[in-house]
Amino acid sequence: MRILGISAFYHDSAAALIEDGRVVAAAQEERFTRIRHDAAYPARAIDYCLAEAGCPLAAIDHVVFFDKPFLKFERLFVTAVATAPRGFEMFRTAMPVWLKEKLFQKDGLRRELAACEPGIDWASRLLFAEHHQSHAAAAFYPSPFEEAAILTLDGVGEWATTSIAIGRGNRIKPLNEIHFPHSLGLLYSAVTYHLGFKVNSGEYKVMGLAPYGEPRFKNLLMEKVIDVKADGSFRLDMSYFSYCTGLRMTNAKFDALFGRAPRLGRDEPLQAFHMDLAASVQAVTEEVVLRLTRSLARQTGLPNLCLAGGVALNCVANGKVLRDGAFRNVWVQPAAGDAGGALGAALAGWHHHLDRPRIVDASGQDGMSGAYLGPAFDDEACARRLTVAGARFERAGDEAGLMARTADALAEGQAVGWFQGRMEFGPRALGNRSILGDPRSPTMQRDLNLKIKFREGFRPFAPAVLREAAADWFQLKEDSPYMLVTTPVLEQRRLVLTPEQAARQGFDALSVARSTVPAVTHVDYSARVQTVDERTNPRFAALLRAFEARTGCPMVINTSFNVRGEPIVHTPEEAFACFMGSGLDLLVVGDCILRKSEQDPDQLRKYNDHKTRFAAD
Repeated sequence: MRILGISAFYHDSAAALIEDGRVVAAAQEERFTRIRHDAAYPARAIDYCLAEAGCPLAAIDHVVFFDKPFLKFERLFVTAVATAPRGFEMFRTAMPVWLKEKLFQKDGLRRELAACEPGIDWASRLLFAEHHQSHAAAAFYPSPFEEAAILTLDGVGEWATTSIAIGRGNRIKPLNEIHFPHSLGLLYSAVTYHLGFKVNSGEYKVMGLAPYGEPRFKNLLMEKVIDVKADGSFRLDMSYFSYCTGLRMTNAKFDALFGRAPRLGRDEPLQAFHMDLAASVQAVTEEVVLRLTRSLARQTGLPNLCLAGGVALNCVANGKVLRDGAFRNVWVQPAAGDAGGALGAALAGWHHHLDRPRIVDASGQDGMSGAYLGPAFDDEACARRLTVAGARFERAGDEAGLMARTADALAEGQAVGWFQGRMEFGPRALGNRSILGDPRSPTMQRDLNLKIKFREGFRPFAPAVLREAAADWFQLKEDSPYMLVTTPVLEQRRLVLTPEQAARQGFDALSVARSTVPAVTHVDYSARVQTVDERTNPRFAALLRAFEARTGCPMVINTSFNVRGEPIVHTPEEAFACFMGSGLDLLVVGDCILRKSEQDPDQLRKYNDHKTRFAAD
């Protein structure tokens, strides 16, 4: 039996397909349309999932949408009434879209499906899960646990913004919820807005900015803005926010509290105040999450925790939860945001609606296949496509030669585009659509940010480290395959700083090497670690071993293969374009090796504008 899950119409549209409970394919629509966070109906992602499963749309038994539009409309209407007359403007703005499209989403989905496969009674095959049910299903069902507590945190679903549940076998039992407008995710987004970054896109920038500041506004936030109880439940003082009644996240009262108007985007420099506010909202988030997880551990008595929802992408908070020890084991859905809702919807249909059993791998492997659930291109297809694109390349000939040449380039300080196997599902590149570098280099963090990614220089990079070597470098004894846990670098790997170096603050601290792997060590001695297991990605593990053999270092920098504002590359042609239009030195696509110095100068000029083809995120 095949079930197709869909998330769409808000942000990060995606499709996922399961077959007899097994995850076959999943992908975000943005990877195909090249529109970052594309919210459109995921027609191309659906086509891919069907092709991967080798079946037509007619062979799909159920299609499950990831939330319930009528409940969302209810929330919009009730909020407008409760905040009248101030809320009327937002309600009036939203009404045309709701009346034209969203309120009648079942009919819209049925029409989309019928346009591809007429003659099917799609209304009888179409199901709807609740938003947080989809998140919880995506968190628990692919996890390696027979039973677990489940915590979902995001901006808002239909009404829920925070929910707790217990997963056992093939059932998920809800325990409690916090409802809109009280939302930890929206608090974080409000500060994201105030700091001049895009909401639903720039939250990870706030997390990366936080270590440069001091959380001097944490107490102010917790005294005035958010009331947090001992068990982690909370309420926001809505007089500081406008997201219920207007088109701004915050208002003049919020500005007055901190003595600053919102930052005017990229045109206004980031100052110590902005760093301190980022540090403060991050500290509040960690405090709330820790109170929630400790309370949930006491309440359930379970040793395992599953996390989902957009807030679960906050890898710094995840690391604090793991090290806190209230739960022995923590598993985070790699596509924790709305894209993962497509997968959760499909799994909810299989287990909840159809009451089908759940089988947990006895070896402890989860059901996500390393998140390598997207399209793949074999070596011959890569070579054909690169030839048509005008690339100049050589074929490695064998695996050993490919690893040797790539590892040599990395050890020489070159930045490498690495395109292999199936594309990752979720926001992180995990070694198949990655840009790689030498973590020992004191300049690589700056060069990757400014010359290759064309993004803010303060942003940190993650180490991809061999699973068995991780504990030798980081305070991490557990697996972290999805780059969703931030943890300290071990003391013995840190460098002793001079008093002058230790006294540097803000972005001045960027130039100080803090460990023997400075390019992946943030200013607070932390790193967002990905552990690499040869069972799930043998080729990437082989590259790390080859690099270790040359340098003694069992890790590389791993960041997503894209430039600022660009979705992660999907095809060999997109990898070639990004390579040609950025400062990458080497590109490895399948067994094809491309050196920048050997490319046609006319071709290079063709891609001069690559970094401006995508809107800044």
